[in-house]
Amino acid sequence: MNVLMISSEVHPLAKSGGLGDMVSSLAAALTHRGTTVSLVLPAYRSALKNADGVQETKIDCSGRIAGRLVPARVFKTMLAEGLAVYLVGGADYFDRPGLYGTADGDYPDNVERFAFFTRAALDLAPKIGRWDVLHCHDWQAALVPVFRKAQKHLYPELRDVKDVLTIHNLAYQGIFPPSSWSILDLPYFYFSISYLEFYGNINLLKGGIVFADALTTVSRRYAREITTPEYGCGLDGVIRSRRADLVGILNGVDYREWNPSLDPHIKKNYGPEKLYGKRSCKAELQQIFGLPRRSSVPLLAMVSRLVEQKGLDIFLEVVEDILRYDLQLIVLGTGEQKYETALTELAPKYSGRLAVRTAFDNRLAHKIEAGADLFLMPSKFEPCGLNQMYSMKYGTIPIVRATGGLDDTIEDFDPLTMRGTGIKFPVYSGPALLEAVKRALAVYTNRRAWNQLVKNAMRANFSWENSAAQYARLYDKLVKNEPVLAGEND
Repeated sequence: MNVLMISSEVHPLAKSGGLGDMVSSLAAALTHRGTTVSLVLPAYRSALKNADGVQETKIDCSGRIAGRLVPARVFKTMLAEGLAVYLVGGADYFDRPGLYGTADGDYPDNVERFAFFTRAALDLAPKIGRWDVLHCHDWQAALVPVFRKAQKHLYPELRDVKDVLTIHNLAYQGIFPPSSWSILDLPYFYFSISYLEFYGNINLLKGGIVFADALTTVSRRYAREITTPEYGCGLDGVIRSRRADLVGILNGVDYREWNPSLDPHIKKNYGPEKLYGKRSCKAELQQIFGLPRRSSVPLLAMVSRLVEQKGLDIFLEVVEDILRYDLQLIVLGTGEQKYETALTELAPKYSGRLAVRTAFDNRLAHKIEAGADLFLMPSKFEPCGLNQMYSMKYGTIPIVRATGGLDDTIEDFDPLTMRGTGIKFPVYSGPALLEAVKRALAVYTNRRAWNQLVKNAMRANFSWENSAAQYARLYDKLVKNEPVLAGEND
């Protein structure tokens, strides 16, 4: 099996969130299984800087934009596991400070940038190998199946290839004004409700959903949720029409990076049978955030984008109620100004109890996972989520809303049976979150129950091996023209 992954992010070359981690980790796991995988990435300024041993190739490649061919420059570098990454640039599309924009907003020509990227990737594909599957990710690469099928005459070498589109977060769809249609160089026929038109605008993700041979998303529950009006972001009807071709496959965790027994970022390494190192990590974390060094007080943490999706509205609704208990709370993240301001203004009122840092700091995130006792993820929706899986590995008990991948990965703890790996609450509301915190604190005071819960959580396994096997089965079904779903989401 030969798979070409086309993505706007690949860790460690370019990353703004979980997409880059997922693409590189899945590619590596598939390689371990014997699948031949290569990757195509935009030649961002930062990606070329981050790449080791990057070299410009002599491959003749271009992207068709608004009826003209824009020459592309193709670079190549190698990642661990022998993964080849081809970086595609052209004009000044990617030689810029940010991946998608600056602090002032998105680049106004993003539709042109990523239309060029997908066109160039399709032109490049047959020149670097023979592919069974083109696996594209999110709206930035969603035009791959659109161009390949709507204009078959332009890509004859790819006529027998199958394509997979993974939806990482349906809330981000690549919506652009109708004045941009000429950039895509597609017949106007496709600017219609059956294809790329969406309430008078162009929707790139919708086009990918309509044209791809198979669709995946990053957890089973999220695959079901996005077929409903509540979570479908206006595309639930389109997704329901492709239900037989949609599979939910949970993202995995790279335990080489997120593992308390190996982690170079934490004060002291530890494991499920030798937990004493976690006490040192907690003491260091309290010191870093200027909190009193109290080993017995429960330390809660949140590492998150500070946006409504992550439950910041219901969290702020009850945070002062939470702080009435004898506990400490740490928040790390950046996001909407209103949430940053609310938290930073609240912190002085609860000095010694609440510590807030509005920053993105991967090293500090590792220290928080290791030093905290409880981890809050009250998300309004969560396609997969990774922090709850990191937390379990570090013996830090997640408190999550039962949605998407949070529901798939966490088993609610029952003190009677001593089974479960975290605390879940079903209703999206402040009172429900507060009640979940109270349940968690009750378990924390019962040392026997708490120790068992920590052991349960640390033994959970979300390695990429199982997820990669599911993707491999999906590829195999496509190549053999077998039904995709076959009960995968039941």
